[in-house]
Amino acid sequence: MSRRGSGKIKAGRAPSSFGGIHVKLPTVAPGQRIGLLGGSFNPAHEGHRNISLAALKRLNLDCIWWIVSPGNPLKSHGDLASFDDRVEHARKVSEHGRILVTDFEASLPTPFTSSTLAFLNARHKNVNFIWLMGADNLAQIHLWKNWRSIFDQVPVAVFDRPGYRHRARASVAAQSYSWALVDESDAAGLALMEAPAWTFLSVRLSAISSTELRNSR
Repeated sequence: MSRRGSGKIKAGRAPSSFGGIHVKLPTVAPGQRIGLLGGSFNPAHEGHRNISLAALKRLNLDCIWWIVSPGNPLKSHGDLASFDDRVEHARKVSEHGRILVTDFEASLPTPFTSSTLAFLNARHKNVNFIWLMGADNLAQIHLWKNWRSIFDQVPVAVFDRPGYRHRARASVAAQSYSWALVDESDAAGLALMEAPAWTFLSVRLSAISSTELRNSR
């Protein structure tokens, strides 16, 4: 049974201003399992694609949305490429029919992940969303605005990153939600679990990063 069958949002209400916003989202069907990979994608690279392919298989997902953000509130925007260029490049890198690049976050009144998730849950109450992120983000997600509501709204899948395994597992978020950790052997059913629920997935590690790609230009 879908964990959102009741149509209720567990936590994180969408701002009232979301009600009047008309944004184009990918077509969905009730009961679908959709992975959400957010970020500035400055630029998108094979590491993003590899995580997405692993997520499709390991989490038994129907598709994955890359949510290109207008800008990370925690990072300097001095070397940030234009939003349109980042979206266009992400679409070239994704190269997969079940990886969909979205630009809707630029139309929302807030760039914060907690609000984006609340918006999606309100718009699609019968869809099973799951948040995807690297271990580097788990290590510092406690610095994000309303970070606990991310875990309380949707299941979370964390993918190992070089040099971050121990820091991620010792992080504030991992310790705070240690009781909600799901063994990776059960990850295929994570999208249907009641939040909070999260797992840490061991995958083929890639040291590539957007920062290194920008610096190599």
